[in-house]
Amino acid sequence: MKFTYLLGLSLLMFSFISCGNETKKQTEEPEIEVVETTQTKEYTSSDAEVAFKDEKVGEAYHKYIAVKTALVNTDATATATAASDLMTAFANVGVEEEVLTATQNISETEDVEIQRQAFVDVTAAMEAMLDGALESGTIYKQYCPMAFDFTGASWLSSSKEILNPYFGDKMLRCGKVQAEIE
Repeated sequence: MKFTYLLGLSLLMFSFISCGNETKKQTEEPEIEVVETTQTKEYTSSDAEVAFKDEKVGEAYHKYIAVKTALVNTDATATATAASDLMTAFANVGVEEEVLTATQNISETEDVEIQRQAFVDVTAAMEAMLDGALESGTIYKQYCPMAFDFTGASWLSSSKEILNPYFGDKMLRCGKVQAEIE
């Protein structure tokens, strides 16, 4: 009994340490702004200060951000719609069939957990696409160690601010900046 209690307490402490918010002052505009309604908060993406060498890659990235934002809001319908737009952008760039399939899986379901799982593959493809694609600005690779039962998952953002697409409001600020893409 005592061991179980200590184990539970240890996991709880790990959660707070893993997902603690940094208190550093941010000098950049946030990528997502909060729009408060009468009952819930909704996060919307704003224009980022990132320029791309290829307009098609830039379009795909902006569509990716729309999918991420819908997942942050835990809005399966908006996620499906945004994924459909992303699929078109990916087709215009020319991505592998597996990436189109993952994006299609997001667009064809209203189960946000299935959408979030497929988003892992979409993120990996988007990150690979961004290698050498920026003309100016910075994109942040962010990571949550607690996603998918502590296996962890990454996502991309134009802001250092953590808004976790894998947990939404449940653990909105869980994560850290893992790398910068310039």
